[in-house]
Amino acid sequence: MEYSETIKSAPVVLVEFYASWCPHCQRMEPIVAQVRTQLKDRVPFYQYDIDKNEAESSEAGIQSVPTFIIYRNGVEEWRHTGEIDGKDLLSKVEAYV
Repeated sequence: MEYSETIKSAPVVLVEFYASWCPHCQRMEPIVAQVRTQLKDRVPFYQYDIDKNEAESSEAGIQSVPTFIIYRNGVEEWRHTGEIDGKDLLSKVEAYV
């Protein structure tokens, strides 16, 4: 699926751009897993490794990782770069649902 289609695949979509070598991304892994579980089937959550998904990273304007983006109806509504508390990330997503 093209990135432009991915971000329009549901009314609200959460995307994370990360890198396997990034220590901040590694620290976020358990938090991201918990948020994914809490969102369940309500909000699709897509993850892109910037080293394997250069076109998608470029299209999204990614300059550092981790970067989380919330799209509503295919339009970027919120972006956060760096580590974030799981409760804060979850509440941001739920605010757009």
